[in-house]
Amino acid sequence: MEESNELFQEITEGNTKLLVPKKSLTEKTPPIKPAFFNPKARTNRDFSIIAYAAFLKKFEGPKIFLEGLSGVGARGLRVANELKIEKMIINDLNPTALQMAKHSANLNNLKNIEFSEKEACVFLSEHSRKEKRGSLVDIDPFGSPATFFDCGIRATMHGGILSTAATDLQVLNGLFQGACKRKYGGIPVRVEYGNEMAIRLILGSLRSVAARLGIEIIPMFVESEMHYYRTYVKILNRIDQEENIGYIIHCKNCGHRKISLKQQQECELCKLKTSIAGPLWIGKIFDKEYVKNMIEEIPNLKINKSCEKTLYKCLDESEMPGTYFTLDEIAKKNKSSPPKLEKIILNLKEKGFVSSVTSFNPTGFRTNANINEIIKMF
Repeated sequence: MEESNELFQEITEGNTKLLVPKKSLTEKTPPIKPAFFNPKARTNRDFSIIAYAAFLKKFEGPKIFLEGLSGVGARGLRVANELKIEKMIINDLNPTALQMAKHSANLNNLKNIEFSEKEACVFLSEHSRKEKRGSLVDIDPFGSPATFFDCGIRATMHGGILSTAATDLQVLNGLFQGACKRKYGGIPVRVEYGNEMAIRLILGSLRSVAARLGIEIIPMFVESEMHYYRTYVKILNRIDQEENIGYIIHCKNCGHRKISLKQQQECELCKLKTSIAGPLWIGKIFDKEYVKNMIEEIPNLKINKSCEKTLYKCLDESEMPGTYFTLDEIAKKNKSSPPKLEKIILNLKEKGFVSSVTSFNPTGFRTNANINEIIKMF
């Protein structure tokens, strides 16, 4: 590119060389123009590389990657360069971003890439026919991914993975309940475990769209970070027979919470009125074997070391009850200083409850004990 020395800079992420806007590396908020690249999302892209590596190792069908909103193509280029992919199609409506992606592809001597300059839904709809679908479909928009659920599902082949990211955190975390209901079909409640509730709202919306298409989704892995939520779901061309849509019942008086198929207006513990979140996904959000496969792929990849620690937490919590507690939440209820996380988990297990850490919060823990039973142990 002619202006590469003035406006752009070559960097290396993972094992891949990328051409990115210089201002994206120096400004606090990466600018959208001339093209968007967020250096702080490297860990997010690292998780994608691990998740896609685990999938590709086991998948026996055609290994085709579709990226609907690529920006400068950082994620897609890394997949093409660092993983065994047969075909990659990178799409973005910004011609400058695509030129940068093409330049980066040349830097890495990549030959298995095609480029598309179309609106994301148009691009994905063009790949909805059986012979054109992707085994990996990635959608990473500004704000809500809900607009792309239908076309994203249609563009994913049977047994493939659809991954979507959401950055409209204020909407999903309960600040704008009306907007959340319009976009995702469910209402959030402002709670300590709001990031998990948000991901369950996203999955619930995905499931509802998939059900109308006669498709089943199976969550394989989810990720919660400060600025985004990301889900990875397997797409199966069959009708979902499971009852995975329901509600989170939360009592703001005593802190009791439960996942339920039905709404419940009265708290089981203190008998006061509850707050109800949903409808949302109430099934598992991690596939244990898939997370194991992700961990096994780590030695083969150049990724942030923190990813492995997070994945082991995901493995621990994969079979645990939905929703989590935090040490500060319990300490506030008990009017005491919070104990060590390891101690409370050990105490719960010694009392016959199940318990684990959670990847959603560094001071969070999962258990089947209710809040009154937990407080007694502090």
